[in-house]
Amino acid sequence: MKLTAIGADISINDVSCSRSLIYNIERDIPALIDAGAYKAALTNITGDDVVISAFVEDVELKSVNAGIVEILKKNAENLGDIAGISDSPLEAGEGISHAEAKIRHGRYPDAVIVSFDTYGGEEIVGKVADSALKAAKGMDNVTDVGGGAVDGTLNIPGVGYVSKQTDDPVVVATIEDIESVGAVAGAMVGAALGNHHVSLVRRGTPSYVIPRGIIMSVTAFMNGNVMDLAVPLSERMRISDH
Repeated sequence: MKLTAIGADISINDVSCSRSLIYNIERDIPALIDAGAYKAALTNITGDDVVISAFVEDVELKSVNAGIVEILKKNAENLGDIAGISDSPLEAGEGISHAEAKIRHGRYPDAVIVSFDTYGGEEIVGKVADSALKAAKGMDNVTDVGGGAVDGTLNIPGVGYVSKQTDDPVVVATIEDIESVGAVAGAMVGAALGNHHVSLVRRGTPSYVIPRGIIMSVTAFMNGNVMDLAVPLSERMRISDH
């Protein structure tokens, strides 16, 4: 089994996602179960970017990825990143973001998903995402990590190619122990925030930043349930005077 996560800017503006866009995507998520997903959800809403994630058996990966893109295309207020997908690597453009990670057989499917949105920070967001990726890699109870900036062209199974111009990366980590969700998410967020121009926001917060800026959201996707971790992590990171 794998976790697959696909992110795209399909909003009509550059800073936020409308309530109707969010509602319409969530309304169509059950179609992914019909396509073969074990669990699926709209996990991250970051500025004008949305991320749809699914737990899926390997044999169903292509059909579920195609189903995610179909939902994005159907509900797009602006084709945006969808238009960058191509059947040929030579014609690929700025497109959807993708992250994929393995789930160990017999383990409960849990994951941490970090999504980035840029406003003038396109040249540095790859480094920021890479920081989060490296922070999770090798931690206890992490099965696998995936995603990050596109290097060259990326072939997304069941979808097509996107180019290195793709600039709102998604990073995922699959977790084997519920007690480790907070530690892994905290490490990923802390590593990203250590870079300049990066802010952690609640799921669904508009991209109100001073350019050049990067915002990030972090969610736990636990057996199909989505939890916004930004608030509890920010509370943990506050200095205690007791």
